[in-house]
Amino acid sequence: MDEAATLALTGSTGGLGARVAERLAGLGLGQRLIVREPAKAPVHEGVEIAVASSYGAAAEMRDALSGVKTLYFVSAREAPERVGEHRIAIDAARAAGVERIVYVSFLGAGPEATFTFARDHWATEEAIRASGLAFTFLRSSLYLDFMPVFAGLERTIRGPAGEGRFAPVARNDLADAALAVLTADGAHDGKAYELTGPELLTMTEVAARLGILTGQDWEYVPQTVEEARESRRDLDAPEPIVEGMISSYLAIADGSMEVKTDAVAELTGHPPLTLERCFEASPELLATAGPA
Repeated sequence: MDEAATLALTGSTGGLGARVAERLAGLGLGQRLIVREPAKAPVHEGVEIAVASSYGAAAEMRDALSGVKTLYFVSAREAPERVGEHRIAIDAARAAGVERIVYVSFLGAGPEATFTFARDHWATEEAIRASGLAFTFLRSSLYLDFMPVFAGLERTIRGPAGEGRFAPVARNDLADAALAVLTADGAHDGKAYELTGPELLTMTEVAARLGILTGQDWEYVPQTVEEARESRRDLDAPEPIVEGMISSYLAIADGSMEVKTDAVAELTGHPPLTLERCFEASPELLATAGPA
């Protein structure tokens, strides 16, 4: 493996990682993209491709990380074995000589977080701390871009969020924040940033604002937990994943996500995108559909 690229990224075939890779390439910085399927990797000048079939493939991860100084670590897809695979990847990074991990975590990550996936992020953060490697944790709020995904083709958001408030953040802002950290040569080591959008919104307000923006009818329909489970019975997903989806709404309802910070502006030098600016800049996001 060519050791010229001292910065490696995982998750570059996804929406956030691809944005980070594009920004790094725009600065002319060498990078290594660790992917499962090379054909799906972004194509940029000065980019190396390394293959690892999963985070749990210890030898493959170790080889892919050979010569790397900093790892931008996007979590694996939600699954019961996710934290175990993350630990294997962290051990592989340490064995390969990686010095720093910049981990994409979640707002309010903790062992008893209402949003069950945030517990996975906390466990991963703890594993990174225990590794002895330098670290920065980028704790994102829910993606602003995903609000149409929550609504689906019917443009109706259903879930037990009540009138709780949250500050969803655009992935473009998260990518800008990641770029600032990755190019600062360790200036953010040992820090955790809570990255949010610029305003606290209820799901009712999200739906109303999307309606005004598009000239269509959008709606938020509150559900009980049981109603949420029943409406998601046809999803092709294991029960813990469905419960995790539902718990994101519960975390809004109980105030766990009622957090708004200036971290995006502090890291990037620009304010985070509002809902309107996010979708005006990327109108194709409004066509995204799928239950959540």
